[in-house]
Amino acid sequence: MKIGIYPGSFDPITNGHLDVINRARNIFDKVIVAVARNATKDPLFTSEERVHLIEENLADRPNISVIAFDGLIVDLAKETKAVALIRGLRAVSDFEHEFQMAQMNRHLDDSIETIFLMPNEQFFFTSSNLLKQVFKFTDRERRLIPNNVHKALSGKVRTRSEKLKY
Repeated sequence: MKIGIYPGSFDPITNGHLDVINRARNIFDKVIVAVARNATKDPLFTSEERVHLIEENLADRPNISVIAFDGLIVDLAKETKAVALIRGLRAVSDFEHEFQMAQMNRHLDDSIETIFLMPNEQFFFTSSNLLKQVFKFTDRERRLIPNNVHKALSGKVRTRSEKLKY
């Protein structure tokens, strides 16, 4: 069984992420979506919330699992017997960072490959950070995120802004 791991912070998951996951399903027997706890990024959603939001969107796909992790992704890959790390590339601007990460992961464990997948062109400009910035001012964006994420983002951003007023 060929297992691929798609790591990321997914804060929150977007339709672009889901598109990459669906593409990876066509290549691997099993895909593990690995949610980085990564406290240094100051995520809007807890890792448990991010896992739950992702699981809700993948419930009908039995060959995909979602887990939270700490540490090095190559160690998780070894532990789960994954043969490859899946990375999404949206634009040329992503390439340098992704290339450096892939080379470091190869340095740490050269038995694990990195596979780059591009989402559908309608999602090239989408990022979790950009969507969170938009939601600070409006909650009308619905085409780039799943419905459950829209609802969760609307609630989170509204709650945060109410706290800032007082």
